[in-house]
Amino acid sequence: MKVLVDTSVWSVALRRRSSAGTVPVTSALASLVEDGRVVMIGPIRQELLSGIKERAQFDRLREHLRAFPDMPVTTADYEESAAFFNQCRNRGIQGSNTDFLICAVAVRNGLSIFSTDGDFANFADVLPISLHFDAA
Repeated sequence: MKVLVDTSVWSVALRRRSSAGTVPVTSALASLVEDGRVVMIGPIRQELLSGIKERAQFDRLREHLRAFPDMPVTTADYEESAAFFNQCRNRGIQGSNTDFLICAVAVRNGLSIFSTDGDFANFADVLPISLHFDAA
């Protein structure tokens, strides 16, 4: 199964210094990359590239990420993400628009979601998403 990798995982692997707690996440991402199972969407790419102060660092990261073409995001994905937002909100679960867009794209394409963000476990109680647990 292909895996939609959330910003939180990319950040651990690409931006932060390694620590004992990040090694499983980084190893799991490396394995997914080697297996050709990683999926990227534009909003995640934008989150990763936003806030980088040095142009050279921005350019390096942009080049690394270009190895992962964006999966198209459709009008139906945006509509479904809004419906997911509403479903979760009605159950007292909050999340960002990008998180719900990730859920919608994953559901439509039969992808699992790899994230270190605990909100996705909460979403899974309400939404028909599949979580990738290799680094859990």
